[in-house]
Amino acid sequence: MRKVIIATIAAFAFLAGCGNQTTSNIPATPKWQGAPYRLAFGAPPARPNSSGLTIPSITYTANPDALETRANLVVHFDTSSVKRDYPVNDQMVMGAVSISGAEGALPADYVDTASKELSKMLASYCMNGKIKMSIAITRSSIPLTATDDQVNSHRLSDWLPIELVFKNPHPKC
Repeated sequence: MRKVIIATIAAFAFLAGCGNQTTSNIPATPKWQGAPYRLAFGAPPARPNSSGLTIPSITYTANPDALETRANLVVHFDTSSVKRDYPVNDQMVMGAVSISGAEGALPADYVDTASKELSKMLASYCMNGKIKMSIAITRSSIPLTATDDQVNSHRLSDWLPIELVFKNPHPKC
């Protein structure tokens, strides 16, 4: 009889500890909200490099549950000042680069190469002055000639806007 009473008390104590079960249907808010990576620019350079444009250093913070090892840098820029009779490409997709860890920066030589390649594009369009642009990183599986839809479906970060001064080193226009 004594064992039955102890078992009954233990069962009631167990059931009493379960509490109200109606709150268990409320989903928990995720620890990380938004895109898996958040980008930030370092300090802007005092003046552009010899290629005509310098993209500042790019740092990232990543969701620890969604880390990638390779990514592409995509630069989207405003071409409204281009005076051409035909459409011009308004984005540049760089090749893949290794990224690791939940925090870090894109390699300086990679960002420098992006600056030089973007300068070549802007010079070929006879652009000069302030250029509005946005950058994002994508999964490395996109082609270098990716469409906007392909870029947006593979994006790992939100678009980060910046306005930089481009001094065309070959003003032939």
